[in-house]
Amino acid sequence: MNLITPDSGLLFWMVLIFGIVFFLLAKFGFPVITSMVEKRNETIEKSLKDAKEIELKMTEMVQDHARMLEEARKEQAQILREATDSRKQILEQAKTDAREEADKIVTEARARIADEKESAMRDIRREAALLSVGVAEKILREELSSEKAQQAYLERLVDEVARENEQVS
Repeated sequence: MNLITPDSGLLFWMVLIFGIVFFLLAKFGFPVITSMVEKRNETIEKSLKDAKEIELKMTEMVQDHARMLEEARKEQAQILREATDSRKQILEQAKTDAREEADKIVTEARARIADEKESAMRDIRREAALLSVGVAEKILREELSSEKAQQAYLERLVDEVARENEQVS
C-alpha cells in the first residue's frame, strides 16, 4: 500500500462513505446548522435593532434631562430673582416703617419738650412773679415804714390816676 496513491477499492469506499456522510449532513445536519445560524443572525439583528432603539431612547432621555436641567436652572434663577426682589421690598418697607416710627417719636418728643418748656416757663413766671411781689413787698415796707412816707405815696398814686383820667378824657 502506498500512502501517496491509494488503492482503487479504498478510494471507492472513501468516496462512498464521504457521499453518505455528506448526504446525511446535507439532509439532517446542514438544515439544523443553517437554522441555528439564521436564528443567531436574527437574534443579533434583533439585538442591534434593540440597541439602536435603546440608543435613540437614551438620546431622547439625555435631551429631556438637559431640557429639564435648563428649566430647573431657569426656575432657580426666577426664584432667586423673586427672593431678591422680595428681600429688597421688605428692606425698603422696614426702612420706611422705621423712618415713620422715628418721625413719630421725634414729633412726640418735640411735643413733650414744648409742653415741658411751656410748663417750665409758667413755673419760672410764677416764681418770678412771687419773687417780684416779695421784693416789692419788702421795698414797700421799707419805703412805707413811716406815716409820712405812706402819705406821700398815696398822694403820688392819686396824682397818677388823675393824670391818666385826664389823658383818657
